Amino acid sequence: MTTLHTGADSIYDVLGIGFGPSNLALAIALHEHSVASGTQDGLRVGFLERQPRFGWHRGMLIDDATMQVSFLKDLVTMRDPTSDFSFLCYLRDRGRLVDFLNLKTLFPLRIEFHDYFEWAAARVAHLVEYSSEVVSVRPVTQDGEIRYFDVTSRVPGDPDSLTVRRTRSICVATGLEPHLPPGAALSERVWHNSELLPRVGQVVCTGRPVRRAIVLGAGQSAAEAVDYLHRNFPEAEICSVFAKYGYTPADDSPFANKIFDPEAVDLYYGAPREVKQSLFDYHRSTNYSVVDMDLIESLSRSMYQEKVQGRERLRMMNVSRLREVEDGPEDVKVTVEFLPTGEREVLSSDLLVYATGYRPRGVGDDLGEIGKLCLRDDEDALMVGRDHRVTTNSNVTADIYLQGGTEHTHGLTSTLLSTTAVRAGEICASLLARRAAVPTAAEG
Repeated sequence: MTTLHTGADSIYDVLGIGFGPSNLALAIALHEHSVASGTQDGLRVGFLERQPRFGWHRGMLIDDATMQVSFLKDLVTMRDPTSDFSFLCYLRDRGRLVDFLNLKTLFPLRIEFHDYFEWAAARVAHLVEYSSEVVSVRPVTQDGEIRYFDVTSRVPGDPDSLTVRRTRSICVATGLEPHLPPGAALSERVWHNSELLPRVGQVVCTGRPVRRAIVLGAGQSAAEAVDYLHRNFPEAEICSVFAKYGYTPADDSPFANKIFDPEAVDLYYGAPREVKQSLFDYHRSTNYSVVDMDLIESLSRSMYQEKVQGRERLRMMNVSRLREVEDGPEDVKVTVEFLPTGEREVLSSDLLVYATGYRPRGVGDDLGEIGKLCLRDDEDALMVGRDHRVTTNSNVTADIYLQGGTEHTHGLTSTLLSTTAVRAGEICASLLARRAAVPTAAEG
């Protein structure tokens, strides 16, 4: 691993906080610009990631789960189809290009796409430092103007030590964090689905019997968790609890999918607030609390087969909510209410999985006092430019870019892979334009 530059003479043009797919795409865009320009005075770039290595939803890399976006919406293709960082170039490098083409699919296995991300990340490893958790970002004021940010992070291998890097811009892409219902507490028997695979592996290794497992949630992750538990614990009853009457199919029809086109971001950004809200509400079914039809049909077939065989292990507890959870030493007692009648049933379960989604981290969670420099609208939402740059106080010339947490300004694709490559290109172009407008000699 290459350690990033530190010291008073090492001022970065941009430091990325977090190194998931979004900032990885930005790192590639900046790297390719540097190579193409052939200049020695290009942007000084670095990325800081708290994980010890690249990882993207590792806890849900189920062996047969596929991506829900086309492989063409990889890290680069929508920005530059000629880039050698594309998924097709990855396949060629791995010796699987012809094999993949013969599958006649647009949707690779999730574990394969993760391997593609790792392959790409390894090629720009000189730009990132892993095991470097950012603990603070502070403004640097010169002559009344905030020109830089000082980014403090933990030293890899010595987390009690800190290092400080100065930068003209930061790009925050810390991803999503697991969301739990109010009052929910995790334990050995109670998990969020983001930990599904390692937790199931631990249970299997210890040989602890599983008689019943409960999954709360109605989205893709919930349905995948139900299916995975059903397959891995063949003697257990698997209960799926959700407030809907049934799983809602994801709307991946051609016209609905146009909401993820780059042009749709332009239209969304410029639309009045009430139109934005309408578009968001109309098209929630493309991404939120929905399940792929193939998985819905597979679970339905399993339920019917079990009914025919007289041993029903897969139980859909629809129109229901969890009312109480008592986590004891021997089991988890879960009270489930059937909403139409108010009838309650107490289930003794060995596992409870909250497949209750994710939420973006707030700017204040990552930036501390820097968040106070950001302007907000009359609904207390961050004001963000079309180039993904946060609007700040007039005396702030250092820049804050966001990858994620901008659904209110840029639409549904704010946290999705669909426009990752395009968004990275837009941020790269903005960084280059703003750097060119600030002469080096003017720095103090």
